[in-house]
Amino acid sequence: MDAFAILLAAYHPRLNLLGVSTVHGNASLAHTTANAGSILTALRVERIPYYAGAAKPFSRLAVHAPNIHGNTGLDGTKLLPEAAVPPVKDGNAVLAMRDALMAQPAGEAWLVATGALTNVALLFATFPEVSKHIQGLSIMGGAIGGGFTDAPLGRVQGEGQRFGNHTPWAEFNIYCDPEAAQSIFSNPVLAPKTTMITLDLTHQVLATKAVLEKLRYVASYRASKFTSDVRQLFEELLLFFAHTYADVFGILEGPPLHDPLAVAVVLFDVGAKDLVFDDRDGERWHVNVVTDGDHSSDDDHKSDQVGRTVISSASGGGVRIPRGLDVARFWDVIEDCLERVDIRTASLGRRLSSSGTA
Repeated sequence: MDAFAILLAAYHPRLNLLGVSTVHGNASLAHTTANAGSILTALRVERIPYYAGAAKPFSRLAVHAPNIHGNTGLDGTKLLPEAAVPPVKDGNAVLAMRDALMAQPAGEAWLVATGALTNVALLFATFPEVSKHIQGLSIMGGAIGGGFTDAPLGRVQGEGQRFGNHTPWAEFNIYCDPEAAQSIFSNPVLAPKTTMITLDLTHQVLATKAVLEKLRYVASYRASKFTSDVRQLFEELLLFFAHTYADVFGILEGPPLHDPLAVAVVLFDVGAKDLVFDDRDGERWHVNVVTDGDHSSDDDHKSDQVGRTVISSASGGGVRIPRGLDVARFWDVIEDCLERVDIRTASLGRRLSSSGTA
């Protein structure tokens, strides 16, 4: 979920979050923009600018996922604060991304996409020089299936085994704007710099009961069961996601944490070598996105393969698709970032509270 991606990007000491752009996806653009402002406020990083991006795909109507994340995109908690700072009104999201990335030294900046790829595709189509300038692009999106990994991809009643999470074939972010995705994966400059974090990887990282216990309490006060407002907020979001994921996909161990993995893989590339991702010693892939077919709420038409990501081996210059990671270390990194939030919010006068939750 995007909230954990922002947490990791804003609080890991090796990263400098330059800004956030919002896009249509799990909820409407109005909701995703409000959610971004609320999460930045909850994390006390209101200084980070955020922009409203595209409200719809290139050439399709927007689709949302209220059955997974609720109508607002962040249902399940009453702890979300109102945004302390509004989104930037006098700037364009695509131009803001271009300016922020080009202001960094060549070959250093990363762009991380955790939603529909409309903003990102518009950036590279409008300003192709950015493709050459950045170090990398990390995308949470896509699903391979067919035993690419051993991750549990879930079952939907009446459908049996599947590897998509919106249709039997397609992961939601790619499904939202398949034309945007195809424009990125077919870009010969950009593709070799791109990492695709698929459901085959994210479904290995489940927020189990043991994980929730680990994240629930402030590390230095765990024996006394002291928590914080931010930890309670993030736990409630996970519990809501766990409920919907179990109901829809039958994954009962805990919900997968998709989006922060797209940030975590950047850490691997900027020197956090203790957080290891397995790409089978450098295997690379050509990625083709199925764009034939319609978006539809009609189950009879969800058999269309629109949004499916089809891969073939690339001898060089292809997309990186990690097959595994050190899951325990990943959760340690998330806990470290939550602890930094605890320290920051306590120093700003925010109260730690006792919890009776077992």
